Amino acid sequence: MSEREQYIEKAKARIEQWNADIDKMKAKVKEAEAGAKIEYQKQLDEMRSKRDEAEAKLKEVRESSDDAWDDMKKGFDKAWDSISDAFNSAFSRFK
Repeated sequence: MSEREQYIEKAKARIEQWNADIDKMKAKVKEAEAGAKIEYQKQLDEMRSKRDEAEAKLKEVRESSDDAWDDMKKGFDKAWDSISDAFNSAFSRFK
């Protein structure tokens, strides 16, 4: 498996973990009291948005040419860190 393939697989695994986290949060939203439910729903929507953004970036990396891989990886790393931080921030507000 090439470095690029490993990189993509690692990113896909992280997105799958985020999907599991989102599923957990959906259950918390359903159980929350009315006042908290609105705030939880906002956080859940933010988590979904960040996950979707990560999936879009990953698609760009997958579709990039071998020649563009290094440049795409650098850009993806920067975007991924930002997306990951935002997702984790939203997730932490549920605790």
